[in-house]
Amino acid sequence: MNEKYIPLYRKYRPQMLEEVVGQEHIKKALKNAIELDKISHAYLFTGPRGTGKTSTARIFAKSLNCKEGPTISPCGVCANCVDITNSTPMDVIEIDAASNRKVEDAQNILEKVMYAPVNSRYKIYIIDEVHMLSTTAFNALLKTLEEPPKNVIFILATTEVHKVLDTIKSRCQRFDFKRITTDDIVKHLRYISDNEKINITDDALFTIAKNSAGGMRDSIALLDQLSVLDGDEAISTDDINNLLGRLSFDTLNSLADKIVNSKPQEAIEDLEKIYNSGNEPVQILTNLMDYLKNLLIVKNCRKEIAFELTQANDAQITALHKQTDILETHQIVFLIEKCSEYIKELKLTNNPRLWLEVAIIDLANLTENTSLVELQNRIARLEGGAATLNNNVKPSSYKTSPAPVLKSEIKQAPKNEPVQELPKTEVEVKNEPVKASEPGAVKDDFAPMPKAKSSNGEDISSLWSKLLENLSSAPTRALLKQWANPVKISPEETIVTMKNEIFLNQVQSGSKKQAVIDAVNTLFGQSDSNVIIRLPQAGDENVRQSSVVAKPSAPVKPAKPVEVKKEEVPEPEEIEEIKEEAAKTENTSSVDKVLSSMHSDNVNMVMDLFDGKVIE
Repeated sequence: MNEKYIPLYRKYRPQMLEEVVGQEHIKKALKNAIELDKISHAYLFTGPRGTGKTSTARIFAKSLNCKEGPTISPCGVCANCVDITNSTPMDVIEIDAASNRKVEDAQNILEKVMYAPVNSRYKIYIIDEVHMLSTTAFNALLKTLEEPPKNVIFILATTEVHKVLDTIKSRCQRFDFKRITTDDIVKHLRYISDNEKINITDDALFTIAKNSAGGMRDSIALLDQLSVLDGDEAISTDDINNLLGRLSFDTLNSLADKIVNSKPQEAIEDLEKIYNSGNEPVQILTNLMDYLKNLLIVKNCRKEIAFELTQANDAQITALHKQTDILETHQIVFLIEKCSEYIKELKLTNNPRLWLEVAIIDLANLTENTSLVELQNRIARLEGGAATLNNNVKPSSYKTSPAPVLKSEIKQAPKNEPVQELPKTEVEVKNEPVKASEPGAVKDDFAPMPKAKSSNGEDISSLWSKLLENLSSAPTRALLKQWANPVKISPEETIVTMKNEIFLNQVQSGSKKQAVIDAVNTLFGQSDSNVIIRLPQAGDENVRQSSVVAKPSAPVKPAKPVEVKKEEVPEPEEIEEIKEEAAKTENTSSVDKVLSSMHSDNVNMVMDLFDGKVIE
């Protein structure tokens, strides 16, 4: 009976640094460390699976403990080399962190690490998948890992270095293993197949290499599995696809051709053949998505890059190019996204075949509905509609305008009321007294300031703004801006009203009154301005309007007839409300009047300006 069969990935495991495929930067660094006798106490090997981390750790241990060493070329025949090759060394301890992840396992290592090597130069601990250790186990190793006993070396290997604690990584020399290139894998597989007398085509080896995602161990294991198919004919790519449960390129090309050309009926016929061959729905869509990925690469990359990134040969690249001439990049991306969505649906549904057929029909109808021209036309239509909508919106509808006169009041105005002729030299507006309007006099002081003209023809609001700017006292300026209204501003006389008695007393006292006088003097360029500051009166509106006079030096044209509207009279319900409010105001103190007529924010502002407080 023959000896026990040894898998190819173990039989062809590298025994020298030169035999490691790829990883030239790591081989050079370790060789220099051995030759220069700069051996660190801890190493961290990280990278994808099957790239040579554990094999390199064993070779490095063999180089350090060889009877001829330390050497970059261990003899392979001494007791230490043979023990490491057979995985039975006394002083090279391999630990699987996945099954020894507890703090007790770490403490067991700490107990044994203190003992000297039995028959070797170094005691070397190789901890594989070190990221599986628990946090407590990591912490237990910290001190020993930082300052291990003499002749003790730790080599940590992991595929997920981001899970290793930073305190561990900072105590190790880190080496990152890269994925092995497709060409290097194919060369090594050809070397093995020739030695093992395996009849296999180069395309099949290329397919194996691409399927392993840069891992040598996976490639050799798949070649070992395919070796049992060796017969009269060479192992082909179809044999690999059948073994892996993958669809062949020709099958996917035919199905994709029906989808690209929007032929759902023919696509369903191809799908029926594929499904009856024993392929699962998720597998079919996954393979189709990989094929579309290759289409995307061929569409956007030159031939050399496309050959490297896809699993296609020259003939297959040519076939892919024919389909990319029909599709745009955004259409291919859209098809890939839809495949991904349907794969998720297939994993959740109880009727995967139904959803598979729905997916293929949907994909076959998407290409004709996702052309770039159609999308651009839709965007143009949407933008045109938005522009039309914006043009139809009047800007004035968003602005706050003064309260308009009610239509009912306009209708009630007499139609044939005579128009009063104004004198040529000045405009005179006559207002007939209205009894019901007197309670609302104070309320009018809070309304927007009228656009009256001063004696020099300038807008009174403009003069008021200039007067406030001339004030040298910031608190006085804030007080007048918030609680004062100008009635008249002229070189002869300036009248300003305060909205209540408290603020009037504030302005009349101290230097605030003088600050106002100085501001008026600066405004008109004089030194003896007459400034009156008082509470509002019922005739203040008339004073404002009477200040509108023409300049004496300029000739005045006859005024056009002006229709004089009647003063707005409150409704009876409003009069009653005003009377009730006035009655309440008479029964309250002056402070309560202020607090009831002001917003809390305004009160706080005045208190901050004058360092005041409310006394109850």
